[in-house]
Amino acid sequence: MTDILTLTMNPAVDVFTSIEQVIPGHKLRCASAQTHPGGGGINVARVLHRLGADVLALYAAGGATGRVLRELLDHEHIPAQAIDIANETRESFTAHETSSGQDFRFVLPGPKLSETEWRACLTELARHGTPRFVIASGSLPPDVPDDFYAQMAAQAHAQGSLFVIDSSGSALTAALRAGVHLVKPSLRELRDLTGLPLTTESEWCGAARGLIRQGQARIVALSLGEDGALLVTDQQAWRARALKVDVASTIGAGDSFLAGLIWALDKQHDVAQALRYAMAAGAAALLTPGTSLCQAKDIQRLLQDVQVQLI
Repeated sequence: MTDILTLTMNPAVDVFTSIEQVIPGHKLRCASAQTHPGGGGINVARVLHRLGADVLALYAAGGATGRVLRELLDHEHIPAQAIDIANETRESFTAHETSSGQDFRFVLPGPKLSETEWRACLTELARHGTPRFVIASGSLPPDVPDDFYAQMAAQAHAQGSLFVIDSSGSALTAALRAGVHLVKPSLRELRDLTGLPLTTESEWCGAARGLIRQGQARIVALSLGEDGALLVTDQQAWRARALKVDVASTIGAGDSFLAGLIWALDKQHDVAQALRYAMAAGAAALLTPGTSLCQAKDIQRLLQDVQVQLI
């Protein structure tokens, strides 16, 4: 039985290129493109696989782009299973501006799914027994109901799995109302959830603990970008500062962070050590261009530099 299962409802073929400067109105000639399988859950599974985890990536896919996505996953030897849909899987395009170091990201909404198709994703999830962790990561495509992740959370709980969510907006709100084991919001997403400005560390902890007291989550992993991250439970809160590394791209750092965190928790590490692995994985992703994501050797090298403190 698979230990960790990810479901990506709105995957993408990620195309990454570079250009000296983005100028409106001009024909912009870019460097050669890199192409990777993408979407939140797929990215998490890619990193977990590199760390040696027993992981399976489920994803909805259709059309010619869906076939390319399958080929890219096969090329990386990722254990994965496509759930067929009628419409075309999306592409996402990123241009890295070398003169400024900025990434310009163009994200399409994705294909519409019929009710039969999105319900088939829940059915396929149930076929895989009781993985220890079920991870939902990324956006929902058009016509999938906002409470899809809430339904997924209820199903995972009924099967005896620990449900992890990394999403945003109404889909995240609905999932939290259903109750999850772990949620990984950004500070912006936590502000949206609470309606509060949340400007201090104590306010960040208070908002995270509010989710826990309300039964919406057992663990909150709050990503703070350049300010690091917090990991909050009902008993403790840990703070980690961001590592200083040479940044090639910020794309995929959040997915890598989540993968490092879940890998460590699955290996029975305590929450403080799990936060260390998460921070090392997120920093390692910054070292690679585009959607290459982090490498296991870089995670292990950076792990010794991560400092966490109880707050």
